[in-house]
Amino acid sequence: MLQKPLEALAPHRFVSCRDAEQFGWYNWKKRELLTGFPIGEADTVVDVGCGEGSSSDFAAQCGATVYAVDIDAEAIDAVQRRMKGRKLPRPFHTVQSDANPLPLEDGVATHVLAQEVMEHVDDPRQFLAELVRIGRPGARYLLSVPDPASESLQKALAPEIYWRKPNHLRVFARDEFDRVVRDSGLEIERRTHYSFFWSMWWVLFWSDKGGFAFGSPSTPVLSHWNKTWVALMKTPNGARIKQALDEFMPKSQIIIARKAA
Repeated sequence: MLQKPLEALAPHRFVSCRDAEQFGWYNWKKRELLTGFPIGEADTVVDVGCGEGSSSDFAAQCGATVYAVDIDAEAIDAVQRRMKGRKLPRPFHTVQSDANPLPLEDGVATHVLAQEVMEHVDDPRQFLAELVRIGRPGARYLLSVPDPASESLQKALAPEIYWRKPNHLRVFARDEFDRVVRDSGLEIERRTHYSFFWSMWWVLFWSDKGGFAFGSPSTPVLSHWNKTWVALMKTPNGARIKQALDEFMPKSQIIIARKAA
């Protein structure tokens, strides 16, 4: 469950979850998926590219009606297993779709999520047009893509398959990301960036070609990286250093936007 105390999480989850908490992800007290992005019982949330379903799960537990959408049948199966047996106040739907088009009615959503998805799609403008279509007037959007600073390192290190469909097809420059969102008709309310920790995690990920679970420091290099980050955060200047590193090489660039009322 998302509200599980961080102290009860496995060590490799603790570090990434603490980093997320410090940034403002999954704030249970304020029912905010991200700072400034609250979700409540009156909302309908469409999570496009839902993956393992963390954001869909959070929205459902905040009382929203949820549509968890993903192109991958295995991801949809995983979300269904995750939510099985839950007693939720509002309906929770899973939808397998490539979002071209989305099999949803016009204006169904008050909140639309597309986190780390646009870099995978063939036509980002067409994709955004579908997201705008399903949002009702005044709907809010949480959009993220990898930051070009971290992706430039991936260009040098990641295998060729990383840059082929269904993986990353493009890198969005920051001004390009803004422009594509504005051209879709959305108004950008806030722009931010997130997580040097994950940028470096992915750099170190490629140090070992063996199999290991995503996010898990099951190699010595990743284990030491987690320990180094924890030690840094405990130092007097840890927070300042983190802020500087997050600005220098974030993993993701994030836009919160709104559809005109």
